[in-house]
Amino acid sequence: MSTVDETQPPRERRTLYVVVTVVVVALVVLGLIFFRSGEQTRDAEAKADQLIAALDAAGARTPSQDQVMRVLADDGGAVCANPNEALSRAAYLAQLANGAGGPGARPVIADSRVVRGQVLIMGIYCPDELAEFQEFTDGLTTEDLTAP
Repeated sequence: MSTVDETQPPRERRTLYVVVTVVVVALVVLGLIFFRSGEQTRDAEAKADQLIAALDAAGARTPSQDQVMRVLADDGGAVCANPNEALSRAAYLAQLANGAGGPGARPVIADSRVVRGQVLIMGIYCPDELAEFQEFTDGLTTEDLTAP
């Protein structure tokens, strides 16, 4: 049996070990990040399917699963970002106005389907905020203005 003499200096070996260790650690970190994003995608898909089914049962037009996932993700997006704070409610009420800008803006009697859609989204994505928001929307004057 023959033995090969080591010709590489210890400094080069250490450098190689450090580089390999850094690459392995980086791959592990990336693997963990992508694993969690895959889990979030599964949650987003399940919630999107649930919302689409609820909208269909309510007689509304249903967006694609991809559209719902891009807008609401797995946490409800802007819909669930502090929905019961004054600024969020003011923005919501501004969306229920006549669409004019400046002094021409007026509150209107909103379509009840818009409010029901918001409530459906919150029921699926942020149910802990729903009771307080439902109490707020119960005080709004709405009508069935459009045919389904």
